[in-house]
This record gives sequence, C-alpha cells and structure tokens, in this order.
Amino acid sequence: MRWTGVPISMPAQPDEPPDKPDRPAKPQRPPVDRKARLGIPAKRPQKQPAEERTGNWEEVFSLFDPEVAKAEAMRCIQCPAAPCQKACPVHNDIPAAFWLLEQGDFDAAANVFRETSELPEMCGRLCPQERLCEGHCVVGKHALPVAIGKLETFTTEWQRVHGGAPSPEVAPSTGKRVAVVGSGPAGIGAAERLARLGHGVVMFEAWPEPGGVLLYGIPDFKQNKPAVARKFDDLRYLGVELRTSVRIGEDLEWTALRDEFDAVFLGFGASEGATLGIPNEDAAGVYSATPFLVRANLEPAQLAEQYRHPLPPMRRVVVVGGGDTSMDCVRSAVRLGAQEVTLIYRRTEAEMQGRAEERHHAAEEGVRFEYLTSPLEVLTGEGACVRALRCQRMRLGEPDDTSRARPQPEPGSEFDIECDAIVTAVGYNVDDEWGDIEPSLVRDRWDRVVVEPDTMRTNLRSVFAGGDDVNGADLVVTALADGQRAAAAIDEYLRTGDW
Repeated sequence: MRWTGVPISMPAQPDEPPDKPDRPAKPQRPPVDRKARLGIPAKRPQKQPAEERTGNWEEVFSLFDPEVAKAEAMRCIQCPAAPCQKACPVHNDIPAAFWLLEQGDFDAAANVFRETSELPEMCGRLCPQERLCEGHCVVGKHALPVAIGKLETFTTEWQRVHGGAPSPEVAPSTGKRVAVVGSGPAGIGAAERLARLGHGVVMFEAWPEPGGVLLYGIPDFKQNKPAVARKFDDLRYLGVELRTSVRIGEDLEWTALRDEFDAVFLGFGASEGATLGIPNEDAAGVYSATPFLVRANLEPAQLAEQYRHPLPPMRRVVVVGGGDTSMDCVRSAVRLGAQEVTLIYRRTEAEMQGRAEERHHAAEEGVRFEYLTSPLEVLTGEGACVRALRCQRMRLGEPDDTSRARPQPEPGSEFDIECDAIVTAVGYNVDDEWGDIEPSLVRDRWDRVVVEPDTMRTNLRSVFAGGDDVNGADLVVTALADGQRAAAAIDEYLRTGDW
C-alpha cells in the first residue's frame, strides 16, 4: 500500500513575504454545548505504516486534512479556565486558536499561535504535549485529549503554503546591537523579539548552518527540516545577521564580542554528551548520540569537518539510554539498515522520561527493549572494534534524588549482547569550555550558567543567558520561553541602562 497522506515538505517562502493586513481582534466566542462536544469522536492525522516508514526518513504523521482538522478542533470545549494554556510554557491561547480553526479561518488560527511562539511549526511536532497542554486538556479526562500539537502544526504549515506567515511589525532602529550566541530555540526566541523591537541582532553558530538542536539534534522523521530553514528566512527578513561556523573563544575572542555589541545573549545549549564510564568506551564502533545522529541525518556539507565521513554499515546496534534522544538513535539505526537494534535502560519503562509516543513508534519499527539492564564493559574483537556489550541485570531499590527508584545490580546476572555498533545516549552536559573563555562567568557545579530567573541576567553586566546552558538538557519550548524572557530584559537594559 502506498502512503498517500498530505505531504509534509512545504515550499519555501518567497524572499519577500507578502504584506499582511493588521491582525483582527479575536472574535467573541459564543457559549458552546460542552456535553455535546465531549461526544465528538477523536480524530488523528494519517500515519505511515511502520513497514513503510522504516524505509524512509519522512515524518511519521502527515498533516491533518483540513475538514478533519476542523472536526478535531470542535472537540475543544472552550473551558474558561483554559488549563491547556496555563500548562504551555509560552502560554499559547489554544481555545482562541481552535475556535478560529473550527470556523475554517486557518490563517487567523495560525496567527494566534504566532502571537506567543516563534516556533509553532516546531513546538507542534516536538513538545511533549502529553505532559503539557494535552496533559491538562479537560477533554482528556473523558477521552483522548484534543490533538493540540498536531493542530498547531497543521494551522501554521497551512498558512505557510497559502500566502506565508504575516510580516511582523519592526520598530524603528534603536542603534543598539545584540550578539546572540547559539541559533537554537533560545537564541531564536531572543533574536526575533529583539529584532522586532528595533535592535540590531547578530546570531553566532558553531555549526556550518543555523538551527542548533532543531537541525543537528533531531532526526528528519520528527522534525521537518525545511520548516527550520524557513525560520531563518524569517529572521533574515527581519534584519538578523547570521554568522555560522564561528565558535566563540576560537574563531572570535570573547573580549572582541563584548567590545562589538551592547549586549550578549548566551544560548549555546548543552551539547556535551555524557559518557558511560565503562572499559573500552573509546573503542571503534562506539558513538556518542550527536555525532551518530548528525552523520545519519544530514549531508556532509552541513557538518563540521570531523563528521563528514559516512557511518559504516551496521548489522547489530545497541543504544544505551532512556530519553527521547535514545529513541532518535534507535529509530535512526533502523533506517540505516541495521538488522537488530536493541535499547538498554537501567530502569523500567515506567521511569523513562521521554515521550511514550516515541517508544511506541520504536517498538512498531522493530526495536527490542531490554529494561533493568546496565552496561558494564565494551567487548572488542579484531582490530579493537566493538563485538559485544557486556551488561548486568538490575532491580529497583529506594528512590534517589530524582524521586525515581534507584537501580541496584543483581549479582551474577551478567550477559553479553553481540553488536558491531554502540551508541551512548545517556544525557547531555553543558560544555565546560566557558570556564576558559570567561572565567568570571558564574556557573554551577554542572557548568550551567547561573542567571536571575526573572531577567535571565548573568553576573556580568550586559550578558544574559537562557536555554539548555542554564537549565541543562530540557525542552525546545522551555528554551524558547527563556529566550523570550531574556529579550524583554535585554530591551529594558538597552533602553534604560539599568542593571
């Protein structure tokens, strides 16, 4: 059977987006029959069958059909308290968007999402809605929650195809210039808002192309890459300058950056992959998650020089980890043609912190899960290459400082998993290089930048920070909210000089 869902890849915007009229005020919404709406059956977009999608890198779900999207939006009961909106880190006005959507005004619905989010196309795909908006949806107490994320993606992608996103108003130039270090979600949130406020913005990115984790950390089957490219077309249209392949402290000195700009926002993320700390972890065939994912998902020209050689063929792959990145790795390994892909995790599925949807997709695609299993040693063979991973069974003990049950080893339970590749996806740390770049920048014991939560100010005058370099590896939408908060504080600082 051929998959015939609505295609996800959308044409790029024109170089100059068409002028848009002023946004109309949100219409008054009449009362709705909530009881009747609770009886409307749930709708979901078409989904590629597992046996087909493992042979391509396209997104699992197609976009909603417009009429189906309208029907799903009608399941929103327009509750006055709007717990979904409160649970959203950027507080999208979800009921207002869905009222417009069910009326067929997809463009206005998309604009509602854009009022509070610079990344609605991405957040609709990547947010763990089951923990955020959909997890607080009142409808979800009676049936499946409203498909908030997929409707957000539908409206904003529909708008891109049918005329493009609105051209935002830009304030007159203030003459002030801001450096944004990092072009991931936090940097995007800060850069767009600062540019709209009239400040000159330059974004610095260490990778050859902008996007940060959106481009380099998330596979194609989860994140539509043309949507990422369009975002930077938007930023260029606002006057944001992008400087790629620039690493602060190497290609550009920190003191020179401070001298050139009136303020700096640090949004460089948490990109240092955590290690297992077991023997032979440096053997040939052992990969950290990011180098594995970028070489699997991107073209050589998009990568730093050391990652441009292709991954070797893999027959048996073991991935160590339990979050969303580990799911990205196992599902990428399947698409690379591995015959056996195994994920090992030292706790049970109940303790996993990634999305249940991602685990379900991985299982559909043939990934084998070994729970209560911990790695002990990488076993090597000919040429000091990986031949197996020695593991040990675990049992759950008392809760640790994360409130999850602490895994304890079961004596005498060692066993080997034969493999020719191992991928470690056990978390990310903030790169400690900033201790050398700027020793006076206050960081915590995990090398995260310390900020004032309300303003995202660091201890250095005119320097702000947000995203994963402050929070540790976290959500796209959390980083975006940090960038928004920082932009407001930077604007106030540039206009008043108060610190």
